[in-house]
Amino acid sequence: MKNVANSQFTIMSWDEKAYSEGQDLPKMTRAAVKKKFTGDISGEGEVEYLMMYGADGSATFVGLERIIGHVAGKAGSFVLQRTGVFENGVAKESFVVVPGSGTGELRGLRGEGTSAVGHGTEHPLTLNYEMD
Repeated sequence: MKNVANSQFTIMSWDEKAYSEGQDLPKMTRAAVKKKFTGDISGEGEVEYLMMYGADGSATFVGLERIIGHVAGKAGSFVLQRTGVFENGVAKESFVVVPGSGTGELRGLRGEGTSAVGHGTEHPLTLNYEMD
């Protein structure tokens, strides 16, 4: 049976640094980001993003995020593999739970979902999941 976890997250810190850029080259950066989750998913997340910026200010990014906390009241941790784009002031992501990354009561967690980061401080996240 598929379950749906609706959550919100707040970005607590964002530390971004360029690691490759130059004339006629797209800027590439690495960002270490800390988040706080509330709702059906509660706890804290840490993600490392790799990003490439286009000349128009848009970006493409990938990241791995470990979330430590609870999903629907069950405690543990898991890792999300995130991919997304930043266009017109909004970051849209899709993600999957990395197979085998669940710990504690979240061992066997699998799923996928989406999130969007725009203006404001709380951002929605939806995870469609199953657990062994």
